[in-house]
Order: sequence, then C-alpha cells, then structure tokens
Amino acid sequence: MSEDPITCEVRYRIDASALSEFKAYAQTWIRLIERHGGTHHGYFISREPPSGAGVSFRGLGKDGGNDIAIALFTFPDDATYLRYRDAVAIDPDGIEANARYGKNPPFSSYERVFLQQLE
Repeated sequence: MSEDPITCEVRYRIDASALSEFKAYAQTWIRLIERHGGTHHGYFISREPPSGAGVSFRGLGKDGGNDIAIALFTFPDDATYLRYRDAVAIDPDGIEANARYGKNPPFSSYERVFLQQLE
C-alpha cells in the first residue's frame, strides 16, 4: 500500500438537462470526501473554447465533447482512501446519496483514474 498522496479523477458524461441534479450530486460528494479525510479540488464542466484557440499538435489533438464533467480529489495515502470508502458506506449522508443517485444518476457514464504526481 502506498503512503504517497493519491488523486482520483472521475470523468462523467452528463446531460445538460440534468445539470441542476448533477450540481446537487457534486455538492454531496464534496462534503463526503472532505468529511472523511480527503481534499476535493472541485467539479468542472466543459465549456466552449476561446475563439481561435486551436489544438497545439495538429493531427494528434482534438477538442473534447460538451457533455463532460470532471471531479478531482486527493487523499493523503492509500490507507486514508480505503478508510473513506468504508466510512462513506455507513455514513448516513453516504447511504442516502447512494440510494438517491444509484437508481437514477445525473450522468450516463463515468470512468475514474487514480493518479500520482509526476516527479
């Protein structure tokens, strides 16, 4: 088990018509992560690029879709992250959130990536 900080990126596909519900979902998980030892860096949603902002490496890069939201949060180490997972499963707010959003999530899919800082 690593004692280095662990950052998680969660990338969601969202529906613009469910944005208010996604915001409520985001606020819930920010509170839960911070309550149980993590630092939440926020949720970010896609927006239009500035006019004239092309990609740097033509043929390799492309603009992403406008239906993306990203969450970033960090825990001090693997053990703290695993304790958070256990704690949120018995936290009344975590139980409520899983019941509320498990049946009808405000996103169509998500993927997560665990990250470490490049040194």
